[in-house]
Amino acid sequence: MDVKQIPALLSMSDFPVGLGGCRSDGTHFQCCEYNITVMDEKSGESVHRIENDFIKIHHCSLDDSSSNTLHQLQDLTIINDDQWKLRMLLSKIKEKKKQIVTSHARSCLVDAGILANKARDSIKINDPFAGAWIKCASYSLADAIFCLNLKRPSPTHMLEVIRNMKKDKVNQKFSIIHQILGIERSSTSLLSRMVKSTVGFSNMVENNGNSEIITKKYEYLVDNSLLSDCYFYLGYVNRNNLLSVKNQIHRNPEFIHVLKVGLDMENDPVVIDNQATALLQSTNEILGDLKNQP
Repeated sequence: MDVKQIPALLSMSDFPVGLGGCRSDGTHFQCCEYNITVMDEKSGESVHRIENDFIKIHHCSLDDSSSNTLHQLQDLTIINDDQWKLRMLLSKIKEKKKQIVTSHARSCLVDAGILANKARDSIKINDPFAGAWIKCASYSLADAIFCLNLKRPSPTHMLEVIRNMKKDKVNQKFSIIHQILGIERSSTSLLSRMVKSTVGFSNMVENNGNSEIITKKYEYLVDNSLLSDCYFYLGYVNRNNLLSVKNQIHRNPEFIHVLKVGLDMENDPVVIDNQATALLQSTNEILGDLKNQP
């Protein structure tokens, strides 16, 4: 697909538009969607299909100053920017790259700590979501590690990238994430159950067509024997959707039945508590190192 045609095809020609994600840096698989950011002063995501390609639109504002947004916008490939507004924004982001990385990594680490403590608190009241919170905490720690390596999170490719990262003090913490997520459990039978739940949860929460992208990626990853990568990807998608409705979950008991499979949740409270302790220790160590940086 010629990405330059996308703004016109999707009626976005009046706004600054850029291509991000794995299609921008050339690390994509055949199954990957086109991640398009449009500066139309809106928020949220929408999914579109043009022939056999999926386009995920990330609506954004030029005034958005959140570390998460600025981190995602780094190295965006400009498609449409008649008034140079996006160019000027990207130039400012490049100048402040170190501050953005540190701020976003710290935010992810704080989130990981909050979610790990939430898992421990949930155990005390026999909350069935305890296993979900510890999984979410693990993905937040993974985001922090990725950020500190100057990488944007791309769940389809994160395991591949992490395998090739240098084995330093921070990156070695990924062994804790690997253990908590249970990546070694990946199998075709488990993944076939996980994807059904992941698609179902996406339709419950997003209902924007993203479930078609999930299915396409699942089929590609399994067909290419990338089972661990598929397991990580499905869990990451469920994490994002769970956190988007975290204040509503106890009003929707059906969520727990879907997430038990979609997140391949741990049920043993002793195991969850031990995992939370290990994750908190790792998170606090990295936070301490960040505080000591000049």
